[in-house]
Amino acid sequence: MTGEPDVTGDDGTTAGRDDGATPDDSSRLFPRVTAYRFRRGTMRPGQQRNWDEHWPTYGQNVSDETVDPEALFGRKAPLVVEIGSGTGTSTAAMAAAEPELDVIAVEVYQPGLAQLLGMVLREELNNVRMIRGDGVDVLTNMIAPDSLTGVRVFFPDPWPKARHHKRRLLQSGTFALISSRLKPGGVLHVATDHVDYAEWIGPTGDAEPSLERLDATTDRGHVPFSLDRPVTKFEGKGLQEERVINEFLWRRRG
Repeated sequence: MTGEPDVTGDDGTTAGRDDGATPDDSSRLFPRVTAYRFRRGTMRPGQQRNWDEHWPTYGQNVSDETVDPEALFGRKAPLVVEIGSGTGTSTAAMAAAEPELDVIAVEVYQPGLAQLLGMVLREELNNVRMIRGDGVDVLTNMIAPDSLTGVRVFFPDPWPKARHHKRRLLQSGTFALISSRLKPGGVLHVATDHVDYAEWIGPTGDAEPSLERLDATTDRGHVPFSLDRPVTKFEGKGLQEERVINEFLWRRRG
């Protein structure tokens, strides 16, 4: 398979699994269905220059080497992983608002990462790093268990056709994997504007015994990071079309 992912919107491209593997299995040893579409993308000349010069400092490709957050960021701080950062609009804005957090943005679409890299450089967001690759591969192979304060998944591809539901990121195995990477008390924050996917996400997350549901309105004070997201072009278009944004929060049990 070649090419680049077809990004759903400003904040929505991820990869998922539906192979029955446990969170500790190496994802490369098991057949799996990825959740991203492929299309080609090109970078503008300025983005290419930034990429060539600065990507080795701020980004890396998915590998089997576990990330050392203190070495990566040069400090010890709460760590959040965003799966499917798209063009990075939300990533950059939230990182700027919470400089005390370190953020790893995971995305497969190179021009999207290049756009985020440009924002990181312009705004001097030293608390952002990027990994190019499949989100589940990154969590499985690069993120240590019990290490994350939070995981964010904003507007993942809903794969609306029934025959494609197995490609959705948020399967039961993915919830278990995410939970295993969260610290006790760490929080998973999910947002979607697709009604059918929301109806899938809620029960699937609730079925994971290591997670407990929080209320996105009344339990905000129990979340160790901000839940305020900037309204991206993608989300704004959905609001204009009167689509309802569903927010989900789960906390890993202690």
